[in-house]
Amino acid sequence: MFDPKKLLDDLLGSQIPGTGSTVREKGGQAVQMAKDNPLAAGALAAVLLGTGAGRQITGTAVKLGGLAAIGGLAYKAYKSGSAPAETQVSGEPELLPPPADTAFHPSQAPQGEDEFTLTLVRAMISAAKADGHIDDGERQKIAGKLSLAGIGSDAEKFLMSELETPLDLDTLVTGAQTDAQKLELYTASRLTIDPDTRAERGYLDLLAGRLGLPDALVDHVEATVSAAKVPASEVPASGASKAAKAASKTAPNSRW
Repeated sequence: MFDPKKLLDDLLGSQIPGTGSTVREKGGQAVQMAKDNPLAAGALAAVLLGTGAGRQITGTAVKLGGLAAIGGLAYKAYKSGSAPAETQVSGEPELLPPPADTAFHPSQAPQGEDEFTLTLVRAMISAAKADGHIDDGERQKIAGKLSLAGIGSDAEKFLMSELETPLDLDTLVTGAQTDAQKLELYTASRLTIDPDTRAERGYLDLLAGRLGLPDALVDHVEATVSAAKVPASEVPASGASKAAKAASKTAPNSRW
């Protein structure tokens, strides 16, 4: 059995367990995109699923690891509605893991860390399939690339099974048992894709609605992710500046 948390780290561009190589370096053997997206947000999804848009996550988020990074981003988006907008003093906004005494911390997951981690991975895969480009031929290509990624046979089987499984939004949504987990699930989905197509934007909107997330809170997730995930071709300060301006627009509903 594979380790769900390590697979999530792989999806976010962390080092492949047992090697000194990153997913980006391994994946670079298969596609040029990997070379252009060091430590990309959704690195494994971008390289293997073809969903990358040349965007990368900032180092502070990558260093936390998958669960802590997603939880930290979701917590930051949640808190941004009750605190003054932060002033960016550098091109790489600081990201901290969620506090241990909040529902955003992995240890607080009522269903257990591993189970919720699998839900986050499934959310990322579902988002990656949102534009409908993964047909039978594409899945065959992905199967070949997975072996080059070096993630292990069990993880490969799990990913291929998820790719072949029809979208089941009901099951995905019920996998998030708390309000904090609902926000984390949406954050993980938004990290995976940049909604450049109508299908992707529609999927994220539908997911937010099914999760019951207030529009203002969704806007804060958008701003927070944009601050941590910037175009690879841009100076990080540019993306951070845009996100900082967006974060000051609205505050979440008082329910949150």
